[in-house]
Amino acid sequence: MKILYQLGMLLMDGLMKLGSHWSPRLKQGVSGREGLFEKLEAFRKKHPSPLVWFHVASLGEYEQAKPVIAAFKEKYPFWAVAVSFFSPSGYEQAIRKKQLWVDHITYIPTDTPSHAKRFVKILSPDMAVFIKYDLWANHIRELKKQAIPLFLVAAAFRAEQVYFKWYGGFFRNLLCQFDHIFTQNSLSKDLLEKINCTRVSVTGDPRFDNVARISTQPKSFPDIREGINAPVMVLGSVWQEDMDLLIPWINQSADIQFILAPHDIQGPMIQRWQQAIQKRCIRYSAYKSDWQVLIIDNIGMLSSLYQFGRWAYVGGAFGKGLHNILEPLAFGIPVLFGELKQVSRFPEAGISEAYGCGFPVKNNAMLAETMNQLMQPEPYQKACQAARKLLLANLGSAEKTIETIKETTWKEG
Repeated sequence: MKILYQLGMLLMDGLMKLGSHWSPRLKQGVSGREGLFEKLEAFRKKHPSPLVWFHVASLGEYEQAKPVIAAFKEKYPFWAVAVSFFSPSGYEQAIRKKQLWVDHITYIPTDTPSHAKRFVKILSPDMAVFIKYDLWANHIRELKKQAIPLFLVAAAFRAEQVYFKWYGGFFRNLLCQFDHIFTQNSLSKDLLEKINCTRVSVTGDPRFDNVARISTQPKSFPDIREGINAPVMVLGSVWQEDMDLLIPWINQSADIQFILAPHDIQGPMIQRWQQAIQKRCIRYSAYKSDWQVLIIDNIGMLSSLYQFGRWAYVGGAFGKGLHNILEPLAFGIPVLFGELKQVSRFPEAGISEAYGCGFPVKNNAMLAETMNQLMQPEPYQKACQAARKLLLANLGSAEKTIETIKETTWKEG
């Protein structure tokens, strides 16, 4: 398996470069990695201090990393923080503005032995933290060769994953390289202990800390607030599959305004949606205060837009995966989402449903029935109370993680 992995990484490196001629996303990833090592060297010359390296796959994992980074910097303000991304979508958004507590943002190079060796040597981290699941064998191997403390944070595992299959020895070994693994739930801890990974703590999902912070100090949008004259439903990170469900509801709903944030603002979908929606529908880039449906055609606003919502719908469940339902829940409002085929992939969905603030819907009739219920005062208040209860019960993950690193695993020199 090791030989196959190494061949796979070499092939991946070549295919990314080849595919960049046709795929804008691959082109971003390839061009963004140009001069990566030189930029890394320049950064380390300016920041020779002790350094912690956080690695995330994309934007969602970065949201989980943020509160851990903040908690770390609070205790160790003189350490530098470097964050690496694999996905262009996460990297490109992160570099658009200065990130709190982060000193350097970079791509991780493709996981070939030579790339990993050079990356770890130049970055020379004193500690490394991988978030959730994006594990790269050669980078992990280089970190362990240098005896650099290594942690996995916000991990969530399922029995059907390769780590727990008879043929998954190579990948199980990756997990056992971590000095400590912090999981989101007890099920993940139990699965790890069955494969003899025992340095494990259940600390929950750090995203709860992040969304709680956002909900207490959301961005201000006075122009949007001025245009609101009815209860608002926020439709966040929606795809075409979500809008096939939602457009009939939008068209039949009286006395409700909708704030619609597409997952992809570049494609032709927005125009199609505008044509299909039978209400005064405008884009935020051409804002007028007289609207019934407001389409947000830029990025970076959504997490704060839930402040205007009485209800929320979060997209992605019918496609690649459910987006962040914790953001609207942090504002104490009920959230609807598409019915998931594998709830175990998104434990927050099952948890919110169990609390009574998350509502999966699979078709137009179910959507209408759920919304008709949530428009009644008593069920609505009950769902709002459940959302607040869920948030409060899950705060403190980042602090627990840093304390455990400090007290039981990583020792200060």
